[in-house]
Amino acid sequence: MIIAVLLLAFAVALYLYGTRTHGYWAERGIKHDKPIPLFGTDAARFFQRRSIAQRGADMYWKYPNERFVGYFRGNMPELVIRDPDLIQRIIVTDFTYFYSRGLQQPHNVVEPLLRNLFFADGDLWRLLRQRMTGAFSSSKLRAMFPLVVQRAERLQTRALAAAASGQAVDARDLMARYTTDFIGAVGFGLDADTLNNDDSAFRNLGFKIFNTSLKRAIVAFFKTVFPDIFKRVKLLGQDLEDDVLSLVYQIQKQRNYKPSGRNDFIDFLMEWQHKGKLTVESLEKLNPDGSSKQVELEMDDILVAAQAFIFFAAGFETSSSATSFTLHQLAFHPEVQRKAQAEIDSVLARHEHRLSYDAIKEMTYLNWVLLEGMRIFPSSGMLMRRCQRKYTLPGTDITIDPMVRILVPLMGLHNDP
Repeated sequence: MIIAVLLLAFAVALYLYGTRTHGYWAERGIKHDKPIPLFGTDAARFFQRRSIAQRGADMYWKYPNERFVGYFRGNMPELVIRDPDLIQRIIVTDFTYFYSRGLQQPHNVVEPLLRNLFFADGDLWRLLRQRMTGAFSSSKLRAMFPLVVQRAERLQTRALAAAASGQAVDARDLMARYTTDFIGAVGFGLDADTLNNDDSAFRNLGFKIFNTSLKRAIVAFFKTVFPDIFKRVKLLGQDLEDDVLSLVYQIQKQRNYKPSGRNDFIDFLMEWQHKGKLTVESLEKLNPDGSSKQVELEMDDILVAAQAFIFFAAGFETSSSATSFTLHQLAFHPEVQRKAQAEIDSVLARHEHRLSYDAIKEMTYLNWVLLEGMRIFPSSGMLMRRCQRKYTLPGTDITIDPMVRILVPLMGLHNDP
C-alpha cells in the first residue's frame, strides 16, 4: 500500500513538474500546439522523428496567419517568429535584448569543447568573435586555397572513376569525405585522405560528432527536462572530448607550440595565443554610470581546442550538406547543370584550365546555384536567440520574460513564395 501511495505521489509530482510552465503562451494569448507533459510540443524531435529544422518549418506552415507562434521544448517556453520584419527587429535593432544565442542551458556547466564561437554567449562570444574574424579574411582564404585545390583534384579523380564504372554515387558520403579532407588540411595541416581511406581517423571523428545515438538523445532529453540535476552530464561525451583534445595537443607539440607558417587554422590560433590577452567592452557587465566594463580573455589550450573542434565540425558538415543537396537538385534540373558547367569551362579557359581562388570568384552562376541549394535546404535550419531581459513584442502588448528563446524557422521562411 505504501509503495502504491509513493508511486502515485511521484507520478503526480512528475506531472506537475512536467506541466508547470505549459500555460505560459495561453496566458499571453499566443497560439500554440497542445503541450505534452515533460515533452512540451517537442516530442517528435525528442524521439528523433523530426529534426529541429523540420519542427520549425512545421510550426511555420501550420499557422500561416500568425506573426509568431508558441512552442515548448520540454518545460521551456519558446517563440517561433514568422514575420520577417519582426525577425530583423529582434536580430538587429534590439540585439542588446537578444545577444545570447541560447544554444546552451543557462544552468549547465559548459563542456570544454563547447567554449567556442558557435556556442558561446555574452562576453565570451564577443571576445572570440573579435579575434576570430581575422581567420576568414580574403588574404587568409587565398593563402589556404592551394590546399583546397589539392583535395578537389582527388575528388575529381574519384568522381571520374565512379562515372566510368557507371555505378551510383552516394553524393552525401562523397562530399562529406571531400570536405573532411580539406577541413583537415586547412584547419589542422593534416592529410586525412578520407577520399581514399575508408578507415580514416578524421572521418571517424566526424561520425562521432554527428552520431545521433540513442544514448545522446536520452542525455539531451534529461538535460532539457531536468537541467539542474543533469547540468554536469556531458552531451558530447568524454571519448569525443578526449579525442579532440589529444589531436590538438599533438599538433601543437609537433609545432613546438608556435606558428609553423602553414597558414592553417591551428597556426592562426597559436598566433592568437602568442599575442596575449584580448580586451573588449562587456555585453553583460556595466559600470555604475551605465557604461560597459572592460573584459579580457587569454587564449588557453582548452579554448584553442574548442575553436579547432567547431572549425572542423561546422566546416565539414555545413559544406558537405550544402554541396550534396545542391548536387541532388542539379540531377533534377539538367538545364541548370549544363549552364553551370558551361560557365566553369569558360572561366577555367581564361585561367589556363587551373582552379584558383580568382577563378572561383569569377563563377557567378555557380555561386547562384549554391545559394539556391542553400535557400531550399539551409544547413542551419533554425536560428536561436535567448531573451536577456523583459521584452515587449513590437506592435503588441505581449511581454516575454528573460530566458525565453526565440526561434527563427529558416527552412520555412526560405521556402515561402
